[in-house]
Amino acid sequence: MYKSLLKPLLFLKNPEDAHHTTFSLINLSFNLPVVKAIVKSTFELDDPKLEREVFGLKFKNPVGLAAGLDKDAKLIDELAMLGFGFIEIGTLTPKPQEGNPLPRLFRLPQDESLINRMGFNNGGVLEAVERLKKRKSSVLVGGNIGKNKVTPNENAVDDYLFCLDALHDYVDYFVVNVSSPNTPNLRDLQEKEPLTKLLKAVKSANDLKPNPKPILLKIAPDLTNGQLDDIVEIVQVTGIAGVIATNTTIDRSQLTTAKSEVEAIGAGGVSGRVLAKRSTEVIRYLHQKSKGAFPIIGVGGIFSAEDAIAKLEAGASLVQVYSGMIYEGPSLIKKIKKGLLAYFSR
Repeated sequence: MYKSLLKPLLFLKNPEDAHHTTFSLINLSFNLPVVKAIVKSTFELDDPKLEREVFGLKFKNPVGLAAGLDKDAKLIDELAMLGFGFIEIGTLTPKPQEGNPLPRLFRLPQDESLINRMGFNNGGVLEAVERLKKRKSSVLVGGNIGKNKVTPNENAVDDYLFCLDALHDYVDYFVVNVSSPNTPNLRDLQEKEPLTKLLKAVKSANDLKPNPKPILLKIAPDLTNGQLDDIVEIVQVTGIAGVIATNTTIDRSQLTTAKSEVEAIGAGGVSGRVLAKRSTEVIRYLHQKSKGAFPIIGVGGIFSAEDAIAKLEAGASLVQVYSGMIYEGPSLIKKIKKGLLAYFSR
């Protein structure tokens, strides 16, 4: 129904309006008893063979929702009904911020991809905490944290520590995001020295908590092999739990959409099908270079069970979807789980 009816209607709207419309529909309908029962029976697929234990957490299945869709933790319980093994909220910042000017989200249907320059638009971490306090589902939740645009890089640590402290009792793991291309100079924090300093500070603060949570690092797909070598070393030196590979890319060489159309869109990170190959390459490189020393969550261009399996075979322990669900619809999650079940049962 999604691809034949809902998707054509949603694609008539600009992408951000379509997002808000979808969230409103889910919020209004999923909590109606009849709809809730239908959604659960349609999307549920639980099997012990899908369960995974990664960085000390038990996942009902390895398919998660990537950060960016539910930035402000508005629909955790409702999205959990779609069968995700985990949901990542954010990126959240200490203070609310509007993000970049509109329009800032664009579809590239020919490439089944998206370009976004959202700019960490969110209502602030404290607003998200109030919603998380009320959630009812048991789905695992990750907190993706970043810095405010107005915070200079030399003070970035303070922003990450503020978010860590605020969210600590309400999420199951943390993701340090220094890889978005849409906050000025943020990716400078991926350099070896500032990144090591940042992760050590976050890890130290986390370790002082009564119940320390796994700390992950989300990296860009545009890093060189030398920079990826640094990532492997940094993970080992700082003792964080793992890596999410990858964020959106600034490389547009794989796009088949007319160059004039892409140039007219302007700046932003590319996600979707064109990211699949590179994100898998990064996963494989990190896994081989580290000799499997830490878990990797694979994300980027997952549109099918085969795409998810490619990430797992490259070395990922878990996977996340986002753009694939925009193009394929929510049935994608169950399709991936069915494919993984067959794969794990071989």
